[in-house]
Amino acid sequence: MSYPRVLCLGEILFDCLADQLGLKLEEVQSWTPYPGGAPANVACALVKLGTSAGFVGAVGEDEPGNLLVNLLQEVGVDITGVQRHPTAPTRQVYVVRDLAGDRNFAGFGQYDTSEFADTRLQAKQLPTLLFQEADFLVLGTLELAYPESEKAVYRALELAEQFDLKIVLDVNWRPVFWQDENIARQKIQDIFKRVDFLKLSKEEAEWLFDTADAGAITYRLDSVEGVLVTDGENGCAYCLGGSEGVLPSFPVTVADTTGAGDSFLAGFIHQLSQHGIQKLEDAEAVKHIVTYASAVGALTTIKPGAIASQPTTAEVEAFLAAHQL
Repeated sequence: MSYPRVLCLGEILFDCLADQLGLKLEEVQSWTPYPGGAPANVACALVKLGTSAGFVGAVGEDEPGNLLVNLLQEVGVDITGVQRHPTAPTRQVYVVRDLAGDRNFAGFGQYDTSEFADTRLQAKQLPTLLFQEADFLVLGTLELAYPESEKAVYRALELAEQFDLKIVLDVNWRPVFWQDENIARQKIQDIFKRVDFLKLSKEEAEWLFDTADAGAITYRLDSVEGVLVTDGENGCAYCLGGSEGVLPSFPVTVADTTGAGDSFLAGFIHQLSQHGIQKLEDAEAVKHIVTYASAVGALTTIKPGAIASQPTTAEVEAFLAAHQL
């Protein structure tokens, strides 16, 4: 049996996207459910690019849970680390969109945020063998908001450190998941010292560091190997292996931005997995890696949904060739 090279731990859910753009939650007449959840998005995007990935998280023993597990299997994501909860429902998030297609989280329907199955992820049930065989662990921060899943995050960090995995943290700050913003900030900051690579949106960088300068953040943390700061249509900034830079975004017609940052991160990890961490010592190679990641992110925005729109390696390479890169 071959084991996945990348483990993505956290939430898998349905993003219920408003069919009507530019309306408030109570004005929306219909919704279309799309599979999502940042770590699951990253896992699926990696597999489509050709890097093996496993998802570690919890869903309910319900129809949405069955659909999501089936989707992971269809894409080719390893589901050894998926836990099923007998009573807690699989998470669904309602997402309204503005006229440009940009999304805003609008709540969880009839449930409180703490009632969903992903919050019940059990530390004791994390499969040690997966960590023993993997190269990377990808984490978000949403599961830090709930006691049981927070313990699972810390157990995963222990296992990753024990077996010398590179730890990648995508902050993925979503206030709707948390009761208290100050507690959130503290819990997120507490794990910075345990990660190797940090990915933030510009807003998250300014919230946590009062700057979106990737070099300044890397210098301040003094323990990470690299920082990526994404800013949607304005491109991204990076500080990796001593190389710093800012790249513009690719001009594409955007249908839906959901999951673009997750695809960007998958593109980055895929390139590291293909070429090795030592490539980060070469400034030109670093620029190529981040350009590739940007292309994966851009291609994800041209169709709706986070997972359905993710590109294959061939599509990314054709896109880069068309842009003469």
